[in-house]
Amino acid sequence: MKKEYAKFKTTHKVRPDDIDMFNHVHNSIYLDYVLAARYEQMELFYGMSMEKFMEMGYGWVVQSVQINYKRPLGLGDKFIVETGIESINKKGCRVIFEIKNLKNNKLNTDGWFDFIMIDLKTGRGVAVSEEMINLYSI
Repeated sequence: MKKEYAKFKTTHKVRPDDIDMFNHVHNSIYLDYVLAARYEQMELFYGMSMEKFMEMGYGWVVQSVQINYKRPLGLGDKFIVETGIESINKKGCRVIFEIKNLKNNKLNTDGWFDFIMIDLKTGRGVAVSEEMINLYSI
């Protein structure tokens, strides 16, 4: 039986320093939006903040990313970043995401991140424990 994982939403607003020379959010900033949302969601919804992970000697690093741009965000736009774990494997997880503009509820971008859990002392990948998997499950 496939485990199910919760999805969570975080609201943000486009800032002036997010805008590029084409007068919309620079492509790299969307990655920052997702990472900022995950950081907040780890603490608020999972009860396992990044600081707690680090105190335990662990961290999450990005292995790969897929991002699909649909339409741009502009200065002052308010938007929702929805993220959730799609799957967890022995050493990491895949987090899917969508970013939608609140003014029209249209999808701006979506995609996924593959994260690997590492031991902060060695920098090497480590196994994700059953306890951690349960924290992220519905």
